[in-house]
Amino acid sequence: MKVLVTDAEYTSLDIEAEVLETAGHELVTASCRTPAEVIEAGAGVDAFLVQYAPITADVFEALPQLRLVSRYGVGVDAVDTEAARDHGVWVCNVPDYGTTEVALHAVAMLLALLRNVAGHDREVRAGHWDYHLGGELRRPSSLTLGVLGLGRIGRMTAERAAPWFGAAAGYDPYLPDVAWPEGIERLDLTDVFARSSAVTLHLPLTDATSGLVGTDLLRRMPTGSYLVNTARGGLVDLDALVEALDSGQLAGVALDVLPQEPPPSRHPLLTHPRALITPHVAWYSAEAEVELRRKAAQNIADWAWTGRPTYAVVEGR
Repeated sequence: MKVLVTDAEYTSLDIEAEVLETAGHELVTASCRTPAEVIEAGAGVDAFLVQYAPITADVFEALPQLRLVSRYGVGVDAVDTEAARDHGVWVCNVPDYGTTEVALHAVAMLLALLRNVAGHDREVRAGHWDYHLGGELRRPSSLTLGVLGLGRIGRMTAERAAPWFGAAAGYDPYLPDVAWPEGIERLDLTDVFARSSAVTLHLPLTDATSGLVGTDLLRRMPTGSYLVNTARGGLVDLDALVEALDSGQLAGVALDVLPQEPPPSRHPLLTHPRALITPHVAWYSAEAEVELRRKAAQNIADWAWTGRPTYAVVEGR
């Protein structure tokens, strides 16, 4: 079987090669950024390993021999899953490789906002030694934490952060009541924002969640609230976010993901004093990277051997 890595940021693909070549498969590589490039590189290929390359309906139409797409990561929004289903192509991901890392990063960002760590650091480096310059800080036990999405990462984040807060509320339309975590009040989407002074996002990016956090929801939050996003950049309307920061509706935001990565160099968030931004690093540790790459490749090896990948998102034929 021939396997194409459509794109990857790793310095070598030795881990993928070990998994796939040991199983008797051929590994080839490309640096695709467009569907056209994927189609050109994918001729004669049976399976894809994908990081960011767009796998669109045109790709499936042009490559009828393609049988499986395995994505490096949890989200599969780069893949047209409906088109994959229509063409009988398996789509799989790696849902459990960086749970601890992302939850840790979300909590770290949340606490950094609550204590204005970055702001105080800037003032000290500028020669100012005055705790008043960081603005008003609130005791977390007087605030409510809101968690959107209570899968593996959202649940771990809530477990770690909620004890610092006076109350915790959550929203997850797909989680049944029997699986709902203890100590998290279940609310609808608007009520979570209305009640929470700090909200952390852990939702997938879908047509229903794209741009979900915009002006309406942000205006429902108590004045001087905080927002953390370590999930998907497209969940948040950045223009609405800047407006909320400028008006004081939000006291701070922390983003590890953005709709465009890297962002435009002159985007106002990059110079906003109350925005904390990291470069899509929440998932990363040396151990998580190895696990991610091995499991993404193992999806393909398992499918070739058993007829089913380890982590199926779309079942093929």
